[in-house]
Parts: sequence; C-alpha cells; structure tokens
Amino acid sequence: MSPLEITVPVMEWMLEAPLIVLLVGATLGVLLEAVVPREYRYPAQTGLAILTVLAAMGFTAYNWVGGDFKIVAPGSIAVDGPTYFFWSLLLLVGLGGVALFAERAVAGGVSAFAASAATVPGSPLEREAERQHREHTEIFPLILFALFGMLLFAAANDLLTLFVALEIFSLPLYLLSGMARRRRWLSQEAALKYFLLGAFSSAFFLFGVALLYGYAGTFSYAGVAQAIVTDESPPVLLLAGLVMLAVGLLFKVGAVPFHTWTPDVYTGAPTPVTGFMAIATKTAAVAALLRVFYVALGGARWDWQPIIATVAVATMVVGAVVGLVQQDIKRLLAYSSIAHAGFILAGFVAAVGATAKGGVSSVGSISFYLLAYGFATLGGFGIITMVRRAGGEANGIAAWRGLGRTSPFVAGVMTLFLLSFAGIPLTAGFVGKLVVFAAAWQGGYGWLVLVAVIASLVAAFFYLKVVVAMWFKEPERGQQGRVAGASGWTWIVVAVSAVATIVLGLVPGSILDLAAGAAQFIR
Repeated sequence: MSPLEITVPVMEWMLEAPLIVLLVGATLGVLLEAVVPREYRYPAQTGLAILTVLAAMGFTAYNWVGGDFKIVAPGSIAVDGPTYFFWSLLLLVGLGGVALFAERAVAGGVSAFAASAATVPGSPLEREAERQHREHTEIFPLILFALFGMLLFAAANDLLTLFVALEIFSLPLYLLSGMARRRRWLSQEAALKYFLLGAFSSAFFLFGVALLYGYAGTFSYAGVAQAIVTDESPPVLLLAGLVMLAVGLLFKVGAVPFHTWTPDVYTGAPTPVTGFMAIATKTAAVAALLRVFYVALGGARWDWQPIIATVAVATMVVGAVVGLVQQDIKRLLAYSSIAHAGFILAGFVAAVGATAKGGVSSVGSISFYLLAYGFATLGGFGIITMVRRAGGEANGIAAWRGLGRTSPFVAGVMTLFLLSFAGIPLTAGFVGKLVVFAAAWQGGYGWLVLVAVIASLVAAFFYLKVVVAMWFKEPERGQQGRVAGASGWTWIVVAVSAVATIVLGLVPGSILDLAAGAAQFIR
C-alpha cells in the first residue's frame, strides 16, 4: 500500500495580501476593544481602520501595476482585471465609509451611532450610556469585516467561497443597520427586516448552490461551465439552480422583486452606514453577478438573459415610478438605488465584450458606472448627515426648502450629486449611463435601452424635486433644516466626491480606458 499523498497548497501571499490585511486589521480592532481604555478607543480604532484600508489599497495597486493575474488560494479566488478594479472601488468606498463613521462634529460631539445599541431604546441603561459619552467603536472592526467579505465576494471563483463571503459581509451590515443613535426603534426594525429577508435570500442562494453542484459535480466556476458545454441531459437542475442563485445575488443588488429591504434599511440605518452600504453592497453584488453569470453560466446565456431582462425592466420601472412620491430624502435615494440597479442590469444582460472597433464591453461599462454612482452616493449621504434640525437629521424634503439661500455652497454640491444621479450631461452619471446603454444597444437590446431612457427621464423628476425645494421654495415655518458644522472627515468625502463627479463627467477617457482594460475574466 502506497503512503497517503498530501498535496500542499501553494499560497500566493502577495496577491492575497489585500484580503489578509483587512482580516488582520479587523481582528486587531476586536482586540483593541478588549485592551484599550474607553477614552482612547476612538482614535485607536479610527487610525487602525484607516491604516488597514490604505495598506490594502497599496497592495492592490502594486499587484495591479505588476500585471499579476492568477487563480489563487488554491483555485478559490480569481485575481484578474475585474477583481483589481472592483477591489480598488470597494476600498475607496471603504475609506470614505470610515471617514463618515468617524464624524463627531455634526451632532455636537457624538457619533451617529447609539451609545449602547444592545439596550432598550429610551431605557435608563441607554440614558446612562449617553450621559457618560460612551461610543460604539466596534463599528470600525465591523466595517473592516464587511469590506473583507465584499472583496472575497467579488473575487470568489467557486460557489462555496461565494456563499461564505456572502455571509461574512452580510452579518456586520445587519448589526450596523440597527445602531442609529436617533430613531432607535426605526433603526432596529430596519436591522431586523434586513436580517430576516437576507436570511431568506441566503437560503435560496444556498439551495441554488446545491442544485448546481448536483448538476455539475463541482463548486468551481470552470467546472460548472464545462458541464454546461458537455452535458446532454435535460438541464432541469441547471435552470433551477441558476434561478435560485440569481435570487440571492439580485437581493444584494436591490433588484425588483427582491428590493423590499432597501427603502426600510436605507431609512432606518445610521446615515453613514446607509452611504457605505448603498454603493459597497451593490458593487460587491454586481461583481459577483458578473463573474458567476459570465464565467460559470455563460454557456446558459440564452436561458438567463430573458429572466434578467425582465427583472431589469421591473427594477427600472418600480424604482423610477415609486420614487416620484417619496417625501423622505433617504427613502427617495433608496428608490433611486433601485432604479440604478435596473440600469446596471440593462448593461449586464447584453453580455458583450470589447470589439476591435473600440466598442464598450458590459464589464467595463458597468465598472465605470459603479465608480461614477459611488462618488455621488458617498458625497450625497455625506451632505445628508449635515442637514439637521433640533431632533437630529432633517430627512424630510420639506426641511430642505430654502437651503440654497441659507447654505448655497452645500445646496450647490448636493445639486451636483443629484444631477449626476439623473444623468445630466457634464457629470459622471451621464457618462456612466451612456456607456452602459451603449453596451446594451451593442448587445442587441435596443428595446431595453428605450425603457431605460424613459425610466431615466421619469427618475429625473424626483431628483429635480429636491433641487427645486432647495433653490425655489420658501421654508415652512418650524420645518426648515440647518447645515451643521462638519469636521474634515465629512468634508473630505464630500469634496473628493464632488471633484470626481465633475472630472469623470468632463474628462472620463483615462478611467474608461482603465475600466475597459480591466474587463477580462480569467478562467
């Protein structure tokens, strides 16, 4: 009998460094909570989180410039052009999220997070925690754990790793959503809804993974793709698994009919969490959706394209139409996010690659769209944290009336972000929509582009509703909001987002080329 042979996996530590750095940083953050005195935890956790994200960005940039594309860990993670682009975007959003989490000035020296989130809202224990100015500095390791899961989700190369990554980044977001200092009951309700609906969608996702394993006999994307090409039996398991897997992924994208968590969670979660989650979750989910459906399920393209096209239409219509009647700024941006998910799916369903004539690819156009949408989202929610009344944030649109007269600069920057959401020319949002719609048109989905253009025109009305309220409406008595003084944490995020929105709208060529060059998956 021959001795048992054990193959030692070869780890590409340098390529996996961004993931390792985030995981180590998050773990050290948990350790700091146990050993650092309370009065020093905030600066320690903030510094650690920023250094961790910057280090991960440095490793990502170094590996990307080096052009090292491989499947690593072993076979579970694909490090290629789309991975580097989405990792860079996620880390950039993560850095902005940390800055918004660190803000203390706008609320009079306290954070947007509850002093004791585990206590009953309004209880003596909570009042005592607020009196002692306790802070939930656990939010910083939680955002690092979420970022780690999102990076792993975007780069996963097999279905099992994909599911593990989904749970890793979902659980911290469930916790963060229920930690708002103000409107605690609403925040806890949002967290509970997010958790229950997320668990429900995860069950569908896992069932889909099981069915695809039963069909292909493997979890790897390459194995599933090979089984689709070679198998001649009726694809019942394939189609059932594909649909159930799509449910889990489209839930995170925020597509209809899996969107019901989005308005409630956006409204109830602390605004810094909403801003981070609005773009980071969507970016990670879209990255995973692209890799799963293009790499693993590309051979079944004619089966899933009609399904995704139908979902895209429903998502655009619901997001644009229901957004028209919203009177809460955060809820309005939630339906805006749903509409944008539909625009992304319009480019996704075409599944086109770059052509020799320089035609835009689905992956490249969606990558640029998420970048443009991400800057406007972070900046917009940064502005929302500053518009306040005595009881906290002034999220009702009525409170934004007359803001252009009392704080013209803040209103002007918010107008820029809203115009970018609407896709007005000379903003990043216009270029993003242009390239995504071009990809859909190139892929033979002209009718879907027509629907998307009409939905964009409808959605422009609710963005302009806020612009009109800020610049052309008189404030209602007792309802007017004011702009609270923010520290550099928020202003840096807002300023960078505003500059990027303008630059990407005026001179997008280099970033478009970068996105186009990073659009090829390795198999």
